[in-house]
Amino acid sequence: MHTPSPSHADAVRGLLAALAVVVFWSGFNIVSRFGATASFTPFDIAALRFGVSGAIALPLYLRFVPRRDWPRHMVLAAVGGLGYGLLVYSGFAFAPSAHAGVFVNGGIPFWTIVIMAVMSGFRIARPTVIALALSTCGLLLIGFESLLAPTHGREWVGDLLFLSAALCWAVFGLLMRRWQIKPQLGILGIASFSALAYLPVYLLWLPANIAAASWGEIALQGVYQGIVASMLAAGFYSYAVQKVGASEASMMLALVPAFTAIGAFFILGEALGLSTIIGIAVVSVGALLGALPPAALARLRALRSR
Repeated sequence: MHTPSPSHADAVRGLLAALAVVVFWSGFNIVSRFGATASFTPFDIAALRFGVSGAIALPLYLRFVPRRDWPRHMVLAAVGGLGYGLLVYSGFAFAPSAHAGVFVNGGIPFWTIVIMAVMSGFRIARPTVIALALSTCGLLLIGFESLLAPTHGREWVGDLLFLSAALCWAVFGLLMRRWQIKPQLGILGIASFSALAYLPVYLLWLPANIAAASWGEIALQGVYQGIVASMLAAGFYSYAVQKVGASEASMMLALVPAFTAIGAFFILGEALGLSTIIGIAVVSVGALLGALPPAALARLRALRSR
């Protein structure tokens, strides 16, 4: 499926939006590490995510979005809201956050490119393949110690959940671009329908331990999960996908583990090993190569041939 190349201005805005998503999701990993030391269940964190975002979004959604658009927004909520959120939070119950960095942030560009390849008859540009390979190698280096650490029985379950969450997010991004839904309206729909579908089930049947957490912990998770991760990150990602394309935007997400490792070094005091430093360099090159629009790559090749 052919899509027109973005203009220079669109490409710049799209890549800046994707970079903002990298910052938001890196913070998400760090905040989730703080939350992992509290008493939240995965269902509690999902409830905070959907409850806060839904309370903000629902009145605006009912006012600004016509009913004829609701079915598509329900689909987006199923994959980009409920599917992604529940799978990734459940994955944290089985595997450490370093695995999420590899399998979620590495899985999103992988699944995006696989789906696009199937839709286009398996025609993938060589720079895209090289970028994906570099990013994958870098991600494996960043998660090297964690991935080779002795397992605790069911970490593979968490890894599969993370890969499934990545698939949901890849489908979400591709559908947003295919349907050309305005990012702000799409995010309102995801937040609204996710809250309406999830919260009654959570309140009636799912195990909850939120009462054991402090108000500070609840506020931190509620604000970050419900506003920054759920609404801002999803909105900026949707904007980036529409401006530069799903493949280019998803490749930028490979930078999330690198940003997370650097942030954890300064904020949490976590050490940066040699393999992590090399991985950050490799994944940065891969993400940059994959995120550059075709016109920019052509100019780079022309300069190299001079």
